[in-house]
Amino acid sequence: MRHPRTAIIDIGSNSIRLVVYQGPARLPAILFNEKVLAGLGRSLVATGKIDSGAMKAATAALGRFATLTREMGCDSVRTVATAAVRDANNGDQLIDIAANFGLAVELLSGEQEAIGAGHGVLSAIPHADGIVGDLGGGSLELVRVRKGEIRDRISFPLGVLRIAALREKNALDRRVAKLLREAGWSGAGKGLSLYLVGGSWRALARLDMDWTRYPLPVIHQYAMPPATIARLGRTISHVTKGKLKAVPGLSGGRIPTLGNAAALLSVLIKYLKSSGTIVSAYGLREGLLYGALDTSTRAEDPLVTAARDEGRRSGRFPEHGDLLEDWIAPLFEGDPDARLRHAACQLADVGWRANPEFRAERGVEIALHGNWVAIDARGRAMLAQSLWTSLGGSTAAPDPLPALANPDDLARATRWGLAMRLGQRLSAGLAGPLQRSRLGLDPATLTLRLSAEDQALYGEPVTKRHAALAAALGRRAALVD
Repeated sequence: MRHPRTAIIDIGSNSIRLVVYQGPARLPAILFNEKVLAGLGRSLVATGKIDSGAMKAATAALGRFATLTREMGCDSVRTVATAAVRDANNGDQLIDIAANFGLAVELLSGEQEAIGAGHGVLSAIPHADGIVGDLGGGSLELVRVRKGEIRDRISFPLGVLRIAALREKNALDRRVAKLLREAGWSGAGKGLSLYLVGGSWRALARLDMDWTRYPLPVIHQYAMPPATIARLGRTISHVTKGKLKAVPGLSGGRIPTLGNAAALLSVLIKYLKSSGTIVSAYGLREGLLYGALDTSTRAEDPLVTAARDEGRRSGRFPEHGDLLEDWIAPLFEGDPDARLRHAACQLADVGWRANPEFRAERGVEIALHGNWVAIDARGRAMLAQSLWTSLGGSTAAPDPLPALANPDDLARATRWGLAMRLGQRLSAGLAGPLQRSRLGLDPATLTLRLSAEDQALYGEPVTKRHAALAAALGRRAALVD
């Protein structure tokens, strides 16, 4: 069955973006993603209007995006506009332009923006407990999230395109302090993480990754303590534009906003009293999708859902991942990372089309660089280690995994991999052998229970893998019927 193809056109104060999604409702994959830095909000402070150049760029972008959604056969197209269109005296003109292209614009309020940003973070980081800060060109939304729910939320006129004027007057600190105090948000983030949404703050994280030579170029759930934000703020003004342009993944259009974004973030952390920051790759657009889901779909684990979808598309047998997890689970009772192991089982067969010499490398690449959410760098490393081992790499950890997770975590993931490898060899990826057999663990023995009819499956390759797993678990291998 074909999953619906959904498009969202997001008309922001700094950029206009089209994203097309298709896949499981809980976490559809991104088929297409394009943005145009139209700068709709750049003249708002001075004139109260969207200037002619920005309007022209927006017209071209909306015409292209409307055409692309038709060509892609999108089942639904949702077009939303935020602060710049909401606040501009001539915002209606842009809404009319969109209508001429067949796009019905929803003009979101500040509260709706905030809810969308909060839902976006909860979609990608279900356990998030703190404050979501969504920095756009024209506004800043703050949202308290806890236990999968949105609590308080508010919108401030502190978009990145408005910050320069405040900094020129040395008024940013006072302005932020006053707004937070009057809204009752001073100290609201004490001891909590500040989850960062928005292209300018993501660009800061990208810059820090490059400067610190961070070994995993994945922005989602990248953490930066207050000291890092302060260092970035002090350093950016002294770095040439040429050096900034050389940073991998850093959009040239974001470079002019970096200093202002860092300045606002430092002040915000100061007055919210946040313990640190965590970057979210998901924001308003994904929040709009998540907000439309029913309760049971929202409750699905987004990592396992996405891994299951990948496994079904890339593996040989669609049901294999869940069966494999059920088969090895008795060996790892009480494992605090059971969901990571479950995701690994879903991906256990993704390397089968690769050259046999590079199947293990394929597993590592998918684990580290896949577009996963609800997983941090440590989790990616454990996922990679389990796939590396299960696909025949070795029990040693390849680079850069030791820099991302501690030895005990990698050793545990190695044992997952050995168990997965045994299950796949025994079953040849088929359902029946896994459903008819059972693993058991006692203080001295790792037992594999096979019926008399299935004893023939216990050939030399299975025997070796059984013994390897038993040794890793500090047991001896035993076959029972």
